[in-house]
Amino acid sequence: MRRWIWTGLLAVLAILAMVVVVGCGEEEETATQTPLAQATPVVTQTPQAEATATATPVERGPKEVILATTTSTQDSGLLDVLEPLFEDETDYNLKIIAVGTGQALAMGERGDADVLLVHAPSSEMKLIDSGAAINRQLVMHNDFIIVGSQDDPADIEGMTSADDAFAAIYDSEATFVSRGDDSGTHKKEMEIWQKAGLDPEGQSWYEQSGQGMGATLQIANQKDAYILTDRGTYLAQSENLDLVVLVEGDPIFFNVYHVMQVNPEGFDLVNGPGGAAFVDFMISDEVQAIIEDFGVDKFGQPLFIPDAGKDESELAPS
Repeated sequence: MRRWIWTGLLAVLAILAMVVVVGCGEEEETATQTPLAQATPVVTQTPQAEATATATPVERGPKEVILATTTSTQDSGLLDVLEPLFEDETDYNLKIIAVGTGQALAMGERGDADVLLVHAPSSEMKLIDSGAAINRQLVMHNDFIIVGSQDDPADIEGMTSADDAFAAIYDSEATFVSRGDDSGTHKKEMEIWQKAGLDPEGQSWYEQSGQGMGATLQIANQKDAYILTDRGTYLAQSENLDLVVLVEGDPIFFNVYHVMQVNPEGFDLVNGPGGAAFVDFMISDEVQAIIEDFGVDKFGQPLFIPDAGKDESELAPS
């Protein structure tokens, strides 16, 4: 009898031991499950998000005019004066998109703007020749300058040849900040490097900001670097800069601005009347008089020279 009792007890203990082992095994399996298996989410794009990703540009209202322009016209403060005047006189709402000239021209080529105010003549003519833009009018000009720190490590101060100055900067390996954004200023810079027979790409001292003129001037200022800039933006920001004018006067520095419509016959959404109104506005006697005086009271010289109605071939220095 006792042997049967002990046998029963041993059997019960064996069963309990098996239950404990199995339970521990299940706990260990759960505890060692990888976080990836536990937490990998399944992302489902909502219909709204999918529609947003593939949405076409919003249709522009008949009273909205989109201006794609270079950052120099914005950073100089000129458009801050002209925008409310245009809106008051025409009853159009002006939406300004200030980017590099290359980007502004690309917007025109795609029909994403109604009118362009830019400063890269050879690139502008490609749009005119293709039919993407029409009604190109001369507006104004200023010039480019090379500015840098007063220390002038490349010793370029007083030079009158832009390519000689660039060559000296190249040889000295002094820091040079480029916009690097296919803007009119960047295009001019590349033209000067090419004229000097030099390629700064990949050099440790050559930096590209990918930003507008005002922001790039601030970067150059922080680095005590050389930079090519239009005079208007430099003067407008001079209170916040330690950089000084070192090289000016080379004919290659001539910097001319044109306004032109994006061709409404090529794009359904382009506001043809609004674009034409802005072109007429920029070449009007009233606006040309504003341009002539803009900056004189503060800097003792205008930031731009008005040119509407002039013969452009007689403006460019030889």
